[in-house]
Amino acid sequence: MKKRLFAVLAIFALVGTALFAEEAGDAAATVSAVAGIKYIAAALAVGLACLGGSMAVGKIGAAAMGAMSENAELSGKALPFVGLAEGICLWGMLVGVLILVL
Repeated sequence: MKKRLFAVLAIFALVGTALFAEEAGDAAATVSAVAGIKYIAAALAVGLACLGGSMAVGKIGAAAMGAMSENAELSGKALPFVGLAEGICLWGMLVGVLILVL
């Protein structure tokens, strides 16, 4: 899994450098390429944040259910941790919106 993630990130790095390589005097193409990269960056920010948040919620939820099966009083203590993991997705969406606006 780590090798695949590294390979994908390496490909994005190579493609990003190829997109930013330009010749002098072509300002319209530069603006177009930056606008395209902006959408890719926003999609990656939201997608990776939601992927990480979903994995965290899955692990925390499974552990919370196991703890609640042994002691029902732990339900109130486990719920905030799930909310914190869901907050990761919201931060990713916020970063994506800021990338698109700025």
